[in-house]
Amino acid sequence: MESAAARPRPVLTAGSVLPEDAGRAALVARVHHPEWDGPCVAAVRGEHVVDLTAVVPTVSDLMERDDAAAVVREAEGGQAWRLDELLEAPAGRRDVAHLLSPVDLQVIKAAGVTFARSLLERVIEERTGGDPAQAARVRARVRQVVGGALDGIRPGSPQADRAKDLLVSEGLWSQYLEVGIGPDPEVFTKAPVLSAVGTGADIGVLGASVWNNPEPEVVLVVDSRGRVRGATLGNDVNLRDIEGRSALLLSRAKDNNASCAIGPFVRLLDEDFGLDTVRGLDIGLRVDGTDGYVLHGTSSMREISRDVLDLVAATHGPHHQYPDGFVLFTGTLFAPTEDRQAPGAGFTHEYGDIVRISSPRLGALVNTVVPSEQAAPWTSGVRALMRSLARRGVL
Repeated sequence: MESAAARPRPVLTAGSVLPEDAGRAALVARVHHPEWDGPCVAAVRGEHVVDLTAVVPTVSDLMERDDAAAVVREAEGGQAWRLDELLEAPAGRRDVAHLLSPVDLQVIKAAGVTFARSLLERVIEERTGGDPAQAARVRARVRQVVGGALDGIRPGSPQADRAKDLLVSEGLWSQYLEVGIGPDPEVFTKAPVLSAVGTGADIGVLGASVWNNPEPEVVLVVDSRGRVRGATLGNDVNLRDIEGRSALLLSRAKDNNASCAIGPFVRLLDEDFGLDTVRGLDIGLRVDGTDGYVLHGTSSMREISRDVLDLVAATHGPHHQYPDGFVLFTGTLFAPTEDRQAPGAGFTHEYGDIVRISSPRLGALVNTVVPSEQAAPWTSGVRALMRSLARRGVL
């Protein structure tokens, strides 16, 4: 990767990040408030963002309320900011108000290998031992053997068992195929509570990684009872070389400074935006490099192998509870294979890349790629949040 020096900052406006039907949406934001040196729960109303912290001190609290959408639309708020001003402010500056990730006390979980196309790319990572130079050769071999055997397959079904037998006979069975078409999905903890960055912030890629890509995903927001209350966008950041060396390196590959982006807002489920809407969302990806390089990609939730409620049930239930709720990355169809730096090398990030993940009903999450080691340090955790809320007298 190139140096992160002199990296560009994305130009964001209300019109570029809001959903196309924002006037009908119940949108939840979080704003850093410099006076209180901490976050505010806020509602997006038109092109203004209104502080609701006196009504609901955390987003986690808001998600527990059956009238959450009414609170966001109607509750009397405190201070209001122009959304454009929040987007213009440098993310991470404690002396100016700016947008944060729109979730707070929820545990950040992720489901992996939920799309057949990206499933095969995980197999390729494993077979190459994380070496991008071997990817084209291994990809051709895997596609020759697998063909369309995984198209439309239902995980855990007899058809999936037959596909497993085929792959085992060809010496291509993998731990990724096990979670991709077997009975149990992969669900892991992506990042610590409060560590996610929001739109406009830098997103971190570990400096040691030489083969990596963004992972544009729909993120479900779930309350403590396991009810899906809303959805937003996320970037799960995939370090293909590190995880390809060993799946036991998943934590090193996934959980690094600024390596999880969520936003721009949580859209609450209501009569205009239900679970069936979420099941039909299309997610767009655009990567703009400082060298003029442009990558486009799309991911459709219609192609997911497991229903979103099945993923929620695998996360929450008698086997595991989340008293503050959780958010759940649902996986991605997107796995870029086009060459960027050299023939056969495939895609990898360069520092300074601007990554835009968007969906018409959820808006746009925009971040600039930097080394995790150079991203703003994560300094505001649960203790800092509690102190800030105590100063405001809302606890």
